Amino acid sequence: MTDHSTVQPGAEAWTANGSGDRAATAVVLVHGFTGNPKATRPLGEMLNDAGFSVDVVRLPGHGTSPKDMGTTRWSHWRTAVTHALDRALGEHDRVILLGHSMGGTLTLDLAAHRDDIAAAIVINPLIAAPPNPLAKVAPILQHLLPMVSRSVAGMPTDDIARPDVSEDAYPRVSTKASQSLLEALGPVRADLAMLTVPLLVVSSRVDHTVDPVNSDILVDEVGSSDVQRVMLERSWHVPQLDWEREEVEQAVRDFVVGVHEAAVEVAAT
Repeated sequence: MTDHSTVQPGAEAWTANGSGDRAATAVVLVHGFTGNPKATRPLGEMLNDAGFSVDVVRLPGHGTSPKDMGTTRWSHWRTAVTHALDRALGEHDRVILLGHSMGGTLTLDLAAHRDDIAAAIVINPLIAAPPNPLAKVAPILQHLLPMVSRSVAGMPTDDIARPDVSEDAYPRVSTKASQSLLEALGPVRADLAMLTVPLLVVSSRVDHTVDPVNSDILVDEVGSSDVQRVMLERSWHVPQLDWEREEVEQAVRDFVVGVHEAAVEVAAT
């Protein structure tokens, strides 16, 4: 799947090799629906500064134009993350997958179906169809309107409590792309019990885009016996750019360090 528009400044994919023994652990980071790497690159840079190798993915149709997104579907996004995982596994000893919002949905899907992912991190992941009435008529709407505004789709512009920060997500949403995401949610949730790797769940108590109950469902239904959860009080849907950015970074860093050190210890025995 090739995008036909120019990538927005700052929305480019980004990769970097780590340093020292931590370079053997790579983290693949995946942004959310209508978003772009502006929401995930800061976490990638933080992890790279800590010595880890990183791959900040730009999903097909994202970070360019809403028109490009209208030609993409769940299968395209899942394939892009799969390719990123395969590249990372070909170059590093282990890979951790991190996803925000729909990126979290993709993370949960792949971590449930692959046995070569060392651990998973999700930030305000989407698992259940939103209560927005538009979601219920999406199967019909996709044939009538190619695009709707974010507000109509129940997705606030910049769902971030800090007034000086923007993730620069699309102002319009492709109805066909939205429907493909909604159709994927059921199978992803049904397979949560198959996800058994260590899991970090970062949740905002206030989220106007993804109902916080999604994280509750995940913790209740996931198969992993090693689940850590961080609850955020002052940040909204994109906490890694919000008031509690430092708390998110610390939790992610500590989790990745723990996975890396546990793997090194096992390898040494």
